[in-house]
Amino acid sequence: MKIYKNFEINKNFKRSILAIGNFDGMHKGHQKVLNLALKKAKKENLKCGILSFEPSPFIFFTKNKNHNLYSLSQKISFFKKKKVDFFIVKKFDKKFRCIPYKEFIKKILFKKLNIKYIFISKNFKFGKNRKGDVKSLKKYENKFGFISFITKPFKVDGKIISSTIIRKFIKEGNILKANKYLGKEWTVTGKVESGEKRGRKIGFPTCNLNFKNYIIPKFGVYSVLVSCNGLFINKKGIANVGLRPTFGGKNIILEVNIFGINKNLYKKRLDVIFKKFIRPEKKFDNINELKLQIKKDIKISKR
Repeated sequence: MKIYKNFEINKNFKRSILAIGNFDGMHKGHQKVLNLALKKAKKENLKCGILSFEPSPFIFFTKNKNHNLYSLSQKISFFKKKKVDFFIVKKFDKKFRCIPYKEFIKKILFKKLNIKYIFISKNFKFGKNRKGDVKSLKKYENKFGFISFITKPFKVDGKIISSTIIRKFIKEGNILKANKYLGKEWTVTGKVESGEKRGRKIGFPTCNLNFKNYIIPKFGVYSVLVSCNGLFINKKGIANVGLRPTFGGKNIILEVNIFGINKNLYKKRLDVIFKKFIRPEKKFDNINELKLQIKKDIKISKR
């Protein structure tokens, strides 16, 4: 898969199929758009690409960094597995946000990319002040020689799937529901950072990860699976999300205790798969109380 940070794509990718959107959750709704685009590409023997934005417009406008369901590297891995041919990651900045929707269609979709088919979701908005929508694309199809396919929202249990509702589930600690809507298990990836080694001292060594731009789940303990760069895959563990109130912590951190692993994983990249919520974070009166509770958490997680 070829990755571009601008619209200067290879000639081989012109007159192709393009799926446009944030694809921030790569959930079942996003997968529906992408799968339809890939199916069309295979049928007509065309290349298939994706146009997305970094940071997401939401992060750009709100400055709320803890918003992402997945990192850019996770998106790239996902699209590669789907056999997408090219991926345009456009930086969303002040200049780009001011492009009127008509100019976006004419100068980018037509002149720069010369797209043949466009796949988008029904609620897609684009251009300055989000004035462009699916009707805007349909209006200019004949003039600029493309055809747009609008996909209907994907529903689960009668509810429309969206990244917004999945974030809500994660913030509530409802990982089972979030994973159901995602169509896969929510995974946080990051490098192990140095900690104060308190876990090791009390008999439960942990790996510390920074959430960076990820959405922060409900503070508490979770059952997880952990993989590490070829060293091991899907090892069971427990993870604590929060401030570590027993120790007077002030920074939000993800602490992971991996069952059966006692190696130094400092600076190693971990994939932490969230399986289920066990209990809320709690301040304990002493270390012995904490140790007893951790043993209970581990027992629950191993079920």
